[in-house]
Formats: sequence, structure tokens, C-alpha cells
Amino acid sequence: MYAIIATGGKQYKVSEGDVIKVEKIDAEAGNTVTFDQVIAVSDGSLKVGDAVAKATVSATVMEQGRGKKVIVYKYKRKTGYHKKNGHRQAYTQVKIEKINA
Repeated sequence: MYAIIATGGKQYKVSEGDVIKVEKIDAEAGNTVTFDQVIAVSDGSLKVGDAVAKATVSATVMEQGRGKKVIVYKYKRKTGYHKKNGHRQAYTQVKIEKINA
């Protein structure tokens, strides 16, 4: 059984027991979060739309963290302009506990 959930502007295909990294959620490690934006659920047959309107996915927050640094380098030729920047995206690692469909 799997579900497709939407959080942080992205969509994830999850099954029970999966560990995924999603965009930062305001929750401490050990807390339980519920994803209520379920797009589809499959348990042999795919259900979408009104069939999954009340479906939820429960997950436990494992850790908060920041990803690897991405270097952003801007350069314009012949003018001597160049600028170097770095960015680390914040994430929340969650473990999918239960798909309530």
C-alpha cells in the first residue's frame, strides 16, 4: 500500500515505514505530524479525488537538519562582476507510520 502526499510544494510517494526528507515543518523530534493533503492511495487499485478526500498520513519527526551547501556563482563578463554565495536548505526527516485511507 502506498500514498502520494503533498507538502512543502512537492509531492512524495510514501509507504508505511519509509523515511523521507520534506521541507521544514515546525515540529520537534519525536512529535507526530499528520499530512492531510493526500492526492492518491493505492492498495491494489488506485483511488483519487473524492475517494481520498478524508485520507491522512501519520508520520513521526526524526530530526531537523540542513542539506548540503549549494554554491551560487554569478558572473558577468568584461565588467569584473562576480559574486559567490552559498545556500543550505532546511529539511525535516520523517518516518511514515500509518496511512489512514
